Amino acid sequence: MPDVLADAAVSREIPLAEGFIGGLVRRMEVITPLPDYAHRARRNVVVLILAQAMLGSQMPMIFIIGGLAGQSLAPSPCWATLPISLIVLGSMISATPMSALMQRYGRRAGFWCGTCGGAAGAGVGALGLYHGSFPVFLAGSLITGIYMSAQGFYRFAATDTAPEDFRPKAISWVMAGGLVSAIIGPQLVKVTADATAVTFMGTYLVVAVLNIVGAGLFLFLDIPRPRRPEKDTPQGRSRGQLLADPTIRVAIICAMVSYALMNLVMTSTPLAVVGCGYQKANAADVVSAHVLAMFIPSFFTGHLIARFGAVRIVGAGLAILLAAGAVALSGVALEQFFGALILLGLGWNFGFIGATTLLASAHAPEERGRIQGINDLCVFGGVTVASFASGGLMNCSGTSVIAGWNAVNLAMLPLLVLAGGSLIWLSLRARA
Repeated sequence: MPDVLADAAVSREIPLAEGFIGGLVRRMEVITPLPDYAHRARRNVVVLILAQAMLGSQMPMIFIIGGLAGQSLAPSPCWATLPISLIVLGSMISATPMSALMQRYGRRAGFWCGTCGGAAGAGVGALGLYHGSFPVFLAGSLITGIYMSAQGFYRFAATDTAPEDFRPKAISWVMAGGLVSAIIGPQLVKVTADATAVTFMGTYLVVAVLNIVGAGLFLFLDIPRPRRPEKDTPQGRSRGQLLADPTIRVAIICAMVSYALMNLVMTSTPLAVVGCGYQKANAADVVSAHVLAMFIPSFFTGHLIARFGAVRIVGAGLAILLAAGAVALSGVALEQFFGALILLGLGWNFGFIGATTLLASAHAPEERGRIQGINDLCVFGGVTVASFASGGLMNCSGTSVIAGWNAVNLAMLPLLVLAGGSLIWLSLRARA
């Protein structure tokens, strides 16, 4: 009898979820009219928006408290941001296997693997906090990187079933789901940070629950499993040939720089805000404003890319990142933290979504498993280096919090020169 009741409950819940998702699909059809054959694309975009909103909220939660929790456990302040660095390292290590897994077994299998990693990493992190063990806490952070890697493929999954003219908008809509996560995540931190006897342990337990519940969303994802290539079907270019493509090279460089600089500054922000005498709630509000700025522009970034081209939007993103560094260097008043982090989020949005669109336009479907894995390996490799550097620059490069914060923001300049130079080279090459 219990089994029958359970089955009946599931049968009621799935139609309810189907109805909810179907309603969102119909609303999207009004906002973005598409041919009938693109219904599947709309449905998948809605599922991925919900996943970005719900599951994605764990990333701002962890980035707000990761450095503060690490600071309470680490033997030296220089290692405070090591937990966040290991999340990114775990994501970099997972990127290529995750891409290969999705190429062989489909997106759904890869995204479920990501939620398992997110739940397991949060559980191990909570255990490390409970026992006051920095190594165990670091192990949990490394495992959490599996989720971060899987989340990075949401934007690519949005293009799998989308018509070519809808792809920039599909990527943009999915990234816009982060708007909700930017609201949910920091608010959950405020509620859960001190909810247990061990500070921050309650937050990690909530992250584990989010992954378990959110995994059900992917039951409604409708992306066909890639066909195994036959002997007489196109195999696509090799990895070396793909990387020889100028457009692909520049897209990877710009995505890597946009994401790395965002991570470099955001990782140190909670430490800088609290170190300058403000409260943890202020740090959460600053990061919340930053994440909102990362995702609010996604409602129109796709339209801007369609009108002006990906290269120009990436260039605008790099210019805004430069402005973010200038505002951060101008002082440490709370409004300056807000201004710098809002610009940082906006610059990341233009730079990263533009670079993703540029990459998606430069490879064939049979090449996506190779190039998307390479892209995310490079992107999260750069983010890993930036994350490691962030803690050292913030805590060990000067005699004060302000000196460390200035060092973090000055470190943006060489990478912006690299990305801007490569983008100008690509534009000149195209004209020639």
